Amino acid sequence: MVENTLGLEIIEVVEQAAIASARWMGKGEKNTADQVAVEAMRERMNRIYMRGRIVIGEGERDEAPMLYIGEEVGICTREDAKAYCNPDELVEIDIAVDPCEGTNLVAYGQPGSMAVLAISEKGGLFAAPDFYMKKLAAPPAAKGKVDINKSATENLKILAECLDRSIEELVVVVMKRDRHNELIKEIRNAGARVALISDGDVSAAISCGFAGTNIHALMGIGAAPEGVISAAAMRCLGGHFQGQLIYDPDAVKTPESEKWTKEGNIKRLKEMGITDPDKVYDAHELASGETVLFAACGITSGNLMQGVRFFHGGARTQSLVISSQSKTARFVDTIHMAENPKYVQLR
Repeated sequence: MVENTLGLEIIEVVEQAAIASARWMGKGEKNTADQVAVEAMRERMNRIYMRGRIVIGEGERDEAPMLYIGEEVGICTREDAKAYCNPDELVEIDIAVDPCEGTNLVAYGQPGSMAVLAISEKGGLFAAPDFYMKKLAAPPAAKGKVDINKSATENLKILAECLDRSIEELVVVVMKRDRHNELIKEIRNAGARVALISDGDVSAAISCGFAGTNIHALMGIGAAPEGVISAAAMRCLGGHFQGQLIYDPDAVKTPESEKWTKEGNIKRLKEMGITDPDKVYDAHELASGETVLFAACGITSGNLMQGVRFFHGGARTQSLVISSQSKTARFVDTIHMAENPKYVQLR
């Protein structure tokens, strides 16, 4: 039901965010690229016949004026909603968003940035804290066989067997961070190849779900909210995804983590109802809803989609929509025409 009601409209949500952000591609202003994507995404969401709640967004309300965690979006959240919405037909959903996944990638004109979101019925998405998360993504053939608690070397052996490849033929994506130096060394010593990325691990995780991307695993620590969005996509694709929250600042090794304490983070998790801080979550736990939809639109070109291409009088986008309901992954190529365009660009 969620897909039937919202399928086309969530495509337009990510398309509008991507187009807005792409206008700032290469200008070195990552915050502006993010801000305009947020504004465009929110504006389009508020024209959808639904009652939506942001469970993963731009941050807490005090830090994010729009698409903050807990914000309600959609026509049916208006004060005069009774005039627009029939309670018997009302669609209530939880939404996880990242309007500009890979802000640095946009700012510096690098590949792989996307506007992304995941939706499910109310209560169907894990409300992850703004922590870090240890992640493991792998193709469907390795689902339930690789394990985040195993070493990278063990997982590479299992992955090679599942894919009927040698370890030397495997490519593992890892974010280029000091915290991953030992992981990178281990992967290389095991014989696999490492593709380092500066940002944007959602795209890398999803790429594991498609054969032909030449990406066979994602390993390492990244942001927890993006982990939930990745899990939603991988659940729909039948791929392997596991995530484990990282509450120890020493494991993250970033300037911002110096402001945290291990004890304080554990306390915050308990306040959120997370009693086992070391729990390993799989895709079905992070995206537990009966129906899960994932949508993304390329801002800059990457493994999965082309980025926004502007022409005089319009723009062309490529989006991906994955559904657990219809068991489909649709690539949508859209031409957005301005009023009275001089021509419509096909190539």
